[in-house]
Parts: sequence; structure tokens; C-alpha cells
Amino acid sequence: MKERFSATNRKAFRDYTILETFECGIELKGSEVKSIRAGNVNLKDSFARIEGKEFFLYNMHISPYEQASYLNVAPTRTRRLLLHNAQIQRLSNEVNQKRLTLVPLKLYFNKRGFVKLELALTKGKRLYDKREALKKKEINLEIKRALRRKDR
Repeated sequence: MKERFSATNRKAFRDYTILETFECGIELKGSEVKSIRAGNVNLKDSFARIEGKEFFLYNMHISPYEQASYLNVAPTRTRRLLLHNAQIQRLSNEVNQKRLTLVPLKLYFNKRGFVKLELALTKGKRLYDKREALKKKEINLEIKRALRRKDR
């Protein structure tokens, strides 16, 4: 089976507590889709924001596609996210009332060949939360090492 491309935002898992995830479409130009297929995309430091009754994605970097010449667009331009009206209404209420953030976790092609974005409703972690997560990770690593030594 043909391998499907996906880009992940690992920094989001470290810096945010993920409360809920959902899938949405993204409005792209043709040269951007080709560049994503080539794997030239970076989700680091990107975020979504509400403007009016629409969601927009900021700071996602898609490198220009070399063969597109003058049809290329700016690499970090603002891109519109495609969601149902009910989802937009619910998310805008949660973001405004609970002071949450919308962060992209993953960009991928679905089975039909459309580019989809996995967006997460998140809350920022404090420094002590990050330390606690790091301690848990180290403890789990030590347990796995001990179990491997025991099996030998």
C-alpha cells in the first residue's frame, strides 16, 4: 500500500495539555498541496484563531513548490480552516469563555486524497506541569529497562 504523508507538531504535546481533538479541512492553493506531498511543511509555532465566523491558521510554513514558478504564494500566509457551523459556534464559545487555545497537531492526506488538519483544543502547561510529565516519562523508561533486564 502507498505510504501517506503526515506532518506532526511534537512541540504541541510538550507545551499544551490536549483536551479535545477534531478533524478539519484547510483551504490551500495547488502549489501548496504539491509541496505538502513532497513533505515540505512545518507546523511548529502555528495556531488557529477566530475572526468573525471563520477560523484561520497562522504561522504554518509550507515551502514554495519549485516547479510552480510565479504561481507560488507566501510560505506563512494565513489559511482558512473548513469546519461546520455548529463546530465553529461551539469552539468559539469554549475558546472565548475558558481561555483555551487551538493548536494544530497533525497535517495529513485522508483516504480520498484531501488534506486534513487535526486541530486540538488545548490549555497551556505551566513549568511545573512540564517537569511532572518529564518525571513520569523517565520513570516509565526505567521500568521498561528493568523489565528488559529481568527477561534476560
